[in-house]
Parts: sequence; structure tokens; C-alpha cells
Amino acid sequence: MKYILKLLYTSAIFICIYTTDYGQQTIVHRDSQITETIKEISVANLESNVRKMVSFGTRHTLSTRSEKDKGIGAACNWVKSEFERYSKESGGRLEVKLDSVYLEPDGRRIVRKTLLTNVMATLKGTDPNDKRIFIVGGHLDSRNGEANDSVGTAPGANDDGSGVTAVLELARVMSKRSFPATIVFVAFSGEEQGLNGSTFLAKKAKDQNWNVVAMLNNDMIGNTFSNETLLRDNMQVRVFSEAIPSSETDAMKNVRQSTNAENDSPSRQLARYIKEIGERYIDQIEVKLIYRNDRFLRGGDHTPFNRQGFTAIRFCEMNENYNFQHQNVREENGIKFGDLPENIDFEYVRKITCVNAAVLSNLALAPDAPQNVGVVITGLTNSTTLKWKAPQGKTPKGYFVLMRETYQPLWEKKFFTEKTDITLPYSKDNYFFAVQSVDEEGHESLPVWPVPIR
Repeated sequence: MKYILKLLYTSAIFICIYTTDYGQQTIVHRDSQITETIKEISVANLESNVRKMVSFGTRHTLSTRSEKDKGIGAACNWVKSEFERYSKESGGRLEVKLDSVYLEPDGRRIVRKTLLTNVMATLKGTDPNDKRIFIVGGHLDSRNGEANDSVGTAPGANDDGSGVTAVLELARVMSKRSFPATIVFVAFSGEEQGLNGSTFLAKKAKDQNWNVVAMLNNDMIGNTFSNETLLRDNMQVRVFSEAIPSSETDAMKNVRQSTNAENDSPSRQLARYIKEIGERYIDQIEVKLIYRNDRFLRGGDHTPFNRQGFTAIRFCEMNENYNFQHQNVREENGIKFGDLPENIDFEYVRKITCVNAAVLSNLALAPDAPQNVGVVITGLTNSTTLKWKAPQGKTPKGYFVLMRETYQPLWEKKFFTEKTDITLPYSKDNYFFAVQSVDEEGHESLPVWPVPIR
């Protein structure tokens, strides 16, 4: 029997991928803590939370803030109360707050001075020396067919009740557990008015020098049936990621052009990581990497984080249904329109929420990424030498050096080493490389693209 060993890491974990005459086999290691976290995510809770959000009638950012059971004010207060309940159940682990700012009229979708409120719950990391922050969010506001209609019914069950219910359920299950790094759960406002809530938080994170390692945006993760094409799919989810960073400097541009890193931005590395970890832990789901920042000429709450130089991506359902998106609730010629709970596949929402949980847990438990990763360019050679420095904080067990052919979208091989350098008999002319830290339990950091060094 012919076999090719692709990966071997003999410590607390053993992952072996090999090709035989009969095809490829994979032995998959799943961390028990992450597996137990995923098991606690509840379809019933996800559905209940969406229906509660729909009950507010509209969650338009400019809607009423004075009524107890209607409008964006009531919705914000309810999400805050849910976060507070989870905090109490977890022994006070979550720090909950309403983070607000006034928006001035912009002559477009902010027609009057408006109070904008993000609802936030922070799960502080247990390691005081670990300054990493991971953000997961969805937008609480909703809209119907008219973008500035702040009084008409706008259920927003899928857009984006599905994303917010995922964030709530993640906060509920993850707040019961400890992570060295900090995780922030956010329900944004103002997405439909121009990404206002995420812009506010992303700028604050930049101004206050937050060490945001990754931002996961969940926006419309509940529909499985497309209009027009009549496709139905609850086994795939799209992950959008930018190619060339929005905040690219001239120095970054020079490195990108000289190393051909157009498809290897930090956000693109995060997207590949999500595919690997998500499919490792969640059955019957395939993460489809869409190599663009968002849908064609559209954007989401990850975009302001990209603009501020942070690594950020968007989760989105595989098939959108435009009869249910940005539509007034009605029926015409036997066709029902409107973003209602009955159009959501809550098992699908559960699987995507579980992907988020696995990725956030694996990242927050892992060591930080290696520093100063470089590829040695002294002299001409058919081998490749990579060097790096150990990360600050938690000491890794070792490092994975990732490799793929230049035309391949995903990493193909991993080489383990306990050193901070490696020489591989593969030419840097023909392959791309990256390096990630890994601990005793197999939790990996995000991969880091190497820059040329002498």
C-alpha cells in the first residue's frame, strides 16, 4: 500500500492525513472542552430569541426608544437583560454595558439626531498578560422595504435576528468557561443606516489600541432556500474575506507585491482557519470561502474593522432569498414577502453558531501567533528557510509550518517543529508558506505570512 505522510505531531495530539490506493483518510482530533461547548448550543434558544426580537415590531435604528415592548430601545434593553442573565448564571463573568453615541443627520439615512447604541458583553481573559481580544457580532437593527421607515413593521428575523441570536447563544455557553484571551459579544445598531454601530466600535478599538486579533460578523445565517434559482442548502455557509487589506500602507503594498501575497491577507488567513476548525468540529457543514470582502458591491459590520486595519470576516447563508430580505410583510399573487421566523431553518443557524464557537474557543485557548516571521532570501537555493520569534504570553508547544502550491486556495501540508526556524526541501519559487503557534492540546493560532529577511 502506497502512502504519503502529510502531518505528524506526536504529543498530546496525533493528527495523521495520508493518501492510500483507496483514497484519503483523516484522523481528526477534537478538544473535549470545545466539543462540550458546542453540544450546549440550543436550537430552541436560538428560535426563542429570534421570535422575541421579532415581537418588538421594528428594530429600526430611528424607531422609538421610549416604549417598553416596541422599537430599538426595547430591543437593546432586552438584549442587555439577556447578557446580564448569562452573567449571573456564570458567576458574574460577563461585563455588560450599553455603548452609545449620538449620530448627527447625514442627509441620507440619518434624518435627525439619533442615539445609537451597541449592546456589549465582555468575557475577560483569565491571563492578565494576554491582551488579545476576539470580537463576535451581529446587527440588532432591522428595516423593511423603505430604508428610512422607522415605524412600519420590520420583523428582521433573519436580517439580522439570526446573527444576534447566535451572538446571544455564544455568550450564554462560552461565559461558563475560561479563556486566557478576552472575547467581546456585540449586538450592533445602525447597520442598515450605514454600518454606524460597527464603525463606532472599530474606531474606538483603533483609538484605544485594542489588540483585536479577529472579528467575526454574523449577518443573515438562517435562510436555506433561494428565490429565482430555487436552491435549498443547509450544509454550506459562506465566509467572506478581503484580499488586499483596506488599510494597506505603501510598505505593506511593497511586501505584498514582492511576495505575491494578494490572496494571503490576514483576513484571508482567518477565513482558511475558519474552514479548517469549523469543519473539524461541526458535522454536516462545509465552509465555502468566498474570496471577496462581501457580496457584490455590498458590505457588513466586519467592513469598518477591516478599514481600521483589523482582521475581520463575514459569515452569511449560502443562499439568499430576496422575497424575505428588505421587504414589507405582505402577500402578492400568492407569494409571501417579509423577513419572518417561519422562513428560518434554526438547525442551520445552530450549525453556523457552532462553527463560531469552535473557532473562537480554539483561537482564545491557543498561544498568540509567532512574531517576526520571515523567509530567508540570502543566496539562491532550491530549499526554503523560515525563521520567527516566539510569541509573547503563553509558551507554545511548537509551531506548524503550512505549505501549499501557488495555485491552491487552501493549505495542503503542515510540518511541526519545536524550534523557531526550519529548512524545507521545497522551493519558495513554487510554494507559499505560513507559520502558526500550537500548544500541548493542539490549539492553533492564526497563520502568519512570512516577509523576506536576510
